[in-house]
Amino acid sequence: MRGLEDKRVLITGGAGGIGAATAARFLDEGSRVVVLDRDEAALRHIKREMPALSGTIVADVSDADDVARAFEELDDLLAGLDVLINNAGISIRHRFMDISPQEWRQVIAVNLDGVFFVAQQAAQRMLAGGGGVILNMGSTSGLMGYHYYADYNASKSGVIELTRSMALELAPAVRVNCVCPGYILTPMQEAEYTPEMLRACESKIPLGRLGRPEEVAALFTFLASDDAAFITGHYFVIDGGEIAGGLASQQ
Repeated sequence: MRGLEDKRVLITGGAGGIGAATAARFLDEGSRVVVLDRDEAALRHIKREMPALSGTIVADVSDADDVARAFEELDDLLAGLDVLINNAGISIRHRFMDISPQEWRQVIAVNLDGVFFVAQQAAQRMLAGGGGVILNMGSTSGLMGYHYYADYNASKSGVIELTRSMALELAPAVRVNCVCPGYILTPMQEAEYTPEMLRACESKIPLGRLGRPEEVAALFTFLASDDAAFITGHYFVIDGGEIAGGLASQQ
């Protein structure tokens, strides 16, 4: 991709799954990459796996004070920021009537509050530094109704609208877009779905398989690159065609 050499990149939730694949791809593009995650053990592992990382930061994105502290650490590591991959998120598979107030707050705090806290800190630095790109992690769950994920669906719908609002207010200096994956084979997906459930998901997808983290990483790098210089304020679905015919409504 054009324009990613030496770009300063922060990836939240970057110690595994899509985040780790995205870190690897940006490193391949010649970017300077810092990974933020709340899992210290996973951060130690990814640092061993990717010694070219410019650093790792332990932080909880749902805590505004911790995010502010993390960005002070980022300032020491990169002295600015060009690209944010706002990827950190959680999900809990449960029926709507079984969601507890604590679980609701937990999912919204990480997936929506966390995106806001991190994006605001990043935007402050990008505006001061002359520009940048913010890419928020959405989901097809923010576009369609899915069983057993009411809190997650609500959080991702909020991320999509937050993205559009940010794009309007931060233009022209900062471009803001949202990536909306469908079923991607990640550790989080495998933890919540049995092999039989994953096969059932595949049967809904026109391309006949689940996506790979590396494929989402490729979309992130394109949207961050100069090749996407006229793209802002939109969401981009990567789902193998799953929602093209409303197939997500199947149980």
